[in-house]
Order: sequence, then C-alpha cells, then structure tokens
Amino acid sequence: MTPLEALVLGIVQGVTEFIPISSSGHLVLVPWLLGWSEPGLAYSALLHWGTLLAVLAFFRRDLYRLLIAWFTSLRDRSLEDPEARIAWWIIIGSIPAGVIGLTFQDFFESLFNSPRIVACFLLFTGLILTISERLGTQSQSADDMQWYDALLVGLAQAAAITPGISRSGATIGAGLLRGIQRASATRFSLLLMVPAIFGAGILSSLDLAREGMLGSEWLVLMIGFISATISGYLAIRWLVNYLTRHPLTVFAIYCVTVGFSALLLSVFRG
Repeated sequence: MTPLEALVLGIVQGVTEFIPISSSGHLVLVPWLLGWSEPGLAYSALLHWGTLLAVLAFFRRDLYRLLIAWFTSLRDRSLEDPEARIAWWIIIGSIPAGVIGLTFQDFFESLFNSPRIVACFLLFTGLILTISERLGTQSQSADDMQWYDALLVGLAQAAAITPGISRSGATIGAGLLRGIQRASATRFSLLLMVPAIFGAGILSSLDLAREGMLGSEWLVLMIGFISATISGYLAIRWLVNYLTRHPLTVFAIYCVTVGFSALLLSVFRG
C-alpha cells in the first residue's frame, strides 16, 4: 500500500463510518474501482482505532456524564436519571452486534469479497433511509426510549455488519421508525457505535496478533490512522449539525446512485 492509498482509504473510512453511506461498502468498492490491493490487517486495525478515537473525542463530555450516571444507577439501583437509562440502553443495544458478529464472523467476512453483494446492500441502505424518513413519527426524545427500543436499534446495528449496510444509517433509521426524533436518534446511534467500533478494533488486532506484522510499513499505518481520526471527527460534527435541520434523503439518493452504478459496473466487468 502506498502513502496515497493509505490517505485516501483513511479518509474514506473516517467519513463513511459515521455518515450513513456504509464504510464497509466503500472500503470494498473504492479499492475495487481503482485497482488497489485490499488493505492489510494492520491497516484495518488502525482504521478502527482511528475512528474510535474520533467518536471518543467528539462525545467525550457525553460519555463522561453517561459513565458517571451509570455508576450512580448501580449504586442507587435506580433508573430515574435519563442519562443512566441511555447508558444502560447502549449496553443492551450492543448485545446483538456482539453475539451475531462473533457467531457469524467468517460468513460476514466472506461477503467482503463481492462488490456485487456490496452494491445490492447499498441499494438496501438507500431503501432503509427512505422508509424511515417517511414512516418515522419523530414524536419522542431519547429520554423516552425503553429497553426494547434500544434492543431493536441494536438489532439494526447487527444487520449492518453486512458490507454495504450503513451502521449509522441502519441505527438512525431504526430509531426513527421507533418514533424517536432525528437529532436524538443520531446521538444515540453515534454513542452506540463506541462499543461496536471498539469490538471491531479488538477483533482486527487479535487477527493481526495471530498473523504478525511482518512487512507492515509504519508510515502507511500512521497516515491511515491519522486521516481516519481527523476525517471521522469532522464527519461526526458535520452530521450532527446537518441532521438537526435536514432529513436523510440526500444519503438515500447517494446510496441508491452508487449502489446501482456499482451493480451495473460489476455486471459489465464480470
């Protein structure tokens, strides 16, 4: 991998991890379209840690309050504090992705070899975003969420392990369909990513430890890590501001356009 490839893919990962257009799908399609080799384990692991650092940096105050509220709820055995409930809902919402991801890890990894499958699931992401905007009532805030709402959003996140299905798109869409306001659904979706990205980083690092880092270039790795972190942070800040005033429509159009174009190209390429 060249430094330019590391920079481009790092930016792609950082931006598409949080904006609802599927990072996993783009990390399959971009190298495929440009004729680049697939990123190695070391690079993939550092991309995960880079995007994790981005979301931790952006939500550092929120996460601190949630952590304090969670420990307080354990001590007092109470869920009166809305922040404590959100903390528990994040834990509950993280369970499906953890269980399904670990159980079917090999199956999901095999899907990364098919740009055509990725293109189909990008079309599906566009459909999810469109339906959720049309049917979501947006009548509740995150404080009104119940444990079963968190579980359903978590199931949507588990489905997004599939390359081409956007994690943020699936979880924000599920939140909208549960009647949660878009801004609240976005915040919960991004906070729910913290355990998921951490878990993905751990799995990538374990795979890396088993295979070793022989031949890895530290310059390339650092370029990917830094570019993913910076672009990820900027993407979160932009998305949070954008979705307070605008619907998901532009992302749905993008996913359908890219998915359809990639599907046609995969047919012609054979």
